[in-house]
Amino acid sequence: MTQGIHGTVADGFEPVREEFAAFVAGELPDYEGQLCAYVHGRKVVDLWAGDGCDADSLHGVFSSTKGAAYLVVALLIQEGTLEPDRKVTYYWPEFGAEGKGGLTLRELLSHRAGVVGLDAGFTGAELADDRAIAERLADQRPFWRPGTAFGYHAFVIGALAGEVVRRATGRTLQEVYEERIRAPYGLDFHLGLPEGLEPRYRSVQPMAPTPEQQAVLDATPTGPHTLASIAFNTHVPGAGELVDYPNSRAVRASGPASAGGVASARGLAGMYAAAISEIDERPPLLKPDTIAEVGQIHSTGYDLVARVHKSFGLGFQAVSDYVYPFLGAGSFGHSGAGGSQAFADPRSGLAYGYTRRRYAYPGGAAPENDRLVHATHRAALGSAQ
Repeated sequence: MTQGIHGTVADGFEPVREEFAAFVAGELPDYEGQLCAYVHGRKVVDLWAGDGCDADSLHGVFSSTKGAAYLVVALLIQEGTLEPDRKVTYYWPEFGAEGKGGLTLRELLSHRAGVVGLDAGFTGAELADDRAIAERLADQRPFWRPGTAFGYHAFVIGALAGEVVRRATGRTLQEVYEERIRAPYGLDFHLGLPEGLEPRYRSVQPMAPTPEQQAVLDATPTGPHTLASIAFNTHVPGAGELVDYPNSRAVRASGPASAGGVASARGLAGMYAAAISEIDERPPLLKPDTIAEVGQIHSTGYDLVARVHKSFGLGFQAVSDYVYPFLGAGSFGHSGAGGSQAFADPRSGLAYGYTRRRYAYPGGAAPENDRLVHATHRAALGSAQ
């Protein structure tokens, strides 16, 4: 065992452990994090570090939650319960208000709806309640003409997709996820954390930027009424800090499908492994045609909210485009604001999950994922030879 690093790696994946150890050695002494990976359904990396962290520790994973929401939708599309090219109003008539009636489910999932938030913002209680979010957004006028552009629906896409799921199935997205995905595979990735598991939760710690990083943050232009501020609900007076969102028991208990999930790296990687690979003689959750469709790029270019180049598949981030270009085409997954990352690369059979306790600079997938993903992917390709 490398000093300070716990867990195991399969033969051929020793460089991943070395890369993880090298990164951890340069972090603050209180670093806590986990790294897990599967290749073709076999767990090949299972590592963790930090005095308070073990393999079963649970972390707030922010928008990595969206991957679970999109997997539910993908399953329902695969079995014909949902049809991506039907209008959203077929399932949810009230959504057609204020010029949104022509939007399809495919466009909604691809962040093209234009309803990234509310003019007046959400209360803290509403952000913990997907039904409340959806009800209020039904009447919201979109911030761009639906279908003509895209922008990250940060706090609301899970609620919007979840309302479609509820109207089509009579079950909440969280209930379908629990019954069809989490419970059958025993995944430590929860959309609604049972109270009995609360002792395993490690509260998110605030970002600890260097003076140079803080100067960059201070110099970053912000405004109270930008699309970004509306999408992240920061235009509301007295809005709480994003870092504290999963530290709310109300959020953890209800598991809002945009950013309220709680997981270990094992849970993140295990979910994506189940999506694309046979595990314990269970066939993959997704069939090849569905895997191809969710990984196919649906929106790409300038993201009106993030103000950078981004690409989305059918909901999922197209991680082989703008994040990790060395991954196989059609790779799909999602990162979280605090630093978590999770994805599947169907071409190599790799499923990856990473969590950390302290909110990463500058937000989004933590920078260390660049080296950790590269090392893991390289080892996965080597193991296939």
